[in-house]
Amino acid sequence: MILDFFMPKKKQSEPVSGIDTAWLRMERPTNLMMITGVMIFSERLAHDRLREVVESRFLKYQRFRQRAVQKAAGAFWEVDPHFDLDRHVLRTALPGRADKAELQHLASDLMSTPLDFSKPMWQFHLVEDYQDGSAVILRIHHCYADGIALIHVLLSLTDTAPHPASPGPAAEAKEENEDAGLFRRFFEPVDKVVNTTLKLGRGLVGEGVDIVRHPAHALDYARNGARLAAEIARLALMSDDSKTRFKGELGVSKRVAWAEPLNLREVKAVGKALGGSVNDVLLAAVAGALRDYLVEQGDPVPEDLQVRALIPVNLRPLEKAARLGNFFGLVFLALPVGIANPLERVYEVRRRMNELKESYQPILALGLLGAVGMGPNLLQQPLLDLLSNKASAVMTNVPGPREAIYLGGSRVSEMMFWVPQSGQIGMGVSILSYNDRVHFGLVADRKLVAEPEAVIGRFAGEFEKLLFITLMSPWGQELDSREVERAFKRLGGPEA
Repeated sequence: MILDFFMPKKKQSEPVSGIDTAWLRMERPTNLMMITGVMIFSERLAHDRLREVVESRFLKYQRFRQRAVQKAAGAFWEVDPHFDLDRHVLRTALPGRADKAELQHLASDLMSTPLDFSKPMWQFHLVEDYQDGSAVILRIHHCYADGIALIHVLLSLTDTAPHPASPGPAAEAKEENEDAGLFRRFFEPVDKVVNTTLKLGRGLVGEGVDIVRHPAHALDYARNGARLAAEIARLALMSDDSKTRFKGELGVSKRVAWAEPLNLREVKAVGKALGGSVNDVLLAAVAGALRDYLVEQGDPVPEDLQVRALIPVNLRPLEKAARLGNFFGLVFLALPVGIANPLERVYEVRRRMNELKESYQPILALGLLGAVGMGPNLLQQPLLDLLSNKASAVMTNVPGPREAIYLGGSRVSEMMFWVPQSGQIGMGVSILSYNDRVHFGLVADRKLVAEPEAVIGRFAGEFEKLLFITLMSPWGQELDSREVERAFKRLGGPEA
């Protein structure tokens, strides 16, 4: 007994990194800091199967058995001594017709309901009977991981066949950050948003700079001091975003909707034909949808109107894909909502994205968030206000698996996710590619946009305008003949 007293105690807690602490502190009743995902299955997924997958694969990440505890000395990860899986894997049922509208309402209610900070902050909500299949809504607090890491976690729960062979003991013993093979196999960017920034982020890690533990190093490593100073000045002097109905006082209720997916091959073909990228085409479609909605509402839409979006930029090198935590920067993109011509919008989006390729904004944002996360909470609110006043939306474009995946033996037919907004930002746009289709999702504060379906339903129409322009122009000759034929059939035109 005396010897036990002098023996070193097993480590019961570990500090939360500065960057993850920043996301933990951002929690507000009007903007909950949780990432929400929806998976729709073409077959029934039994509760026991989902529980088994979560227990054997999700909980291999020890972090998900821990809760984030905020103390005077900072925030710490602590193992939940009363961990109960049944509090995290829940079954629910939809009322009424149990159709898409009801599932969207359930997702909206869950996105408006805070997670329990006294427990590990994540939950799987299983709807066992949904349109001849099932659906799962996943909620997880942003302080655990960013979208890139969570895509990897999601992939670790899935298989490429409904009845895969059991992994051997060696495969079962691997830690989550030892191998990114699964990530490399299924997950490669559809379109690198900011190539230079991605290279810079990998270079920082490659040279041994641990930004997560020492976020100030991100700023120290920006070798061109003059350019960094200019970026800081540009951010400080940037005007607040345009006053539209997408910007205003927030409430505590969110509304979410998702559109019918687009054909990824068609999007790639249009981007190539127009000399742009997948990202240019999709962002132009988003700008067009926002514009069309404002016009229908009778709002003034001058030619120079722009709506700024904060876009997360991955700074995580591929070999670190499986590591939890947050490792991304932010850039401001002004969507050219005032431009009426769809083709002109694409070119303007491309021009603005090219300007961001040499930007230090992502590194600057990562360093600032990490620094305030390590400092007093009082310092965080001014930075949060600074960033959120300059944008009206958060927009994510994340590539998902390139082929169909199965969870618990059930095939995933559709997949969407939304990251949280922060401060006074009240709208989030999500773009996720999966199995050769592009999924659009929109979440909005109910006080700003009561019916997000009225916005999200316009995305496909805006893309089809670009598709039609391409098919009817000399650029259409660059498209694959099979894609042209399919596109004409879908648009109701003659076959090629």
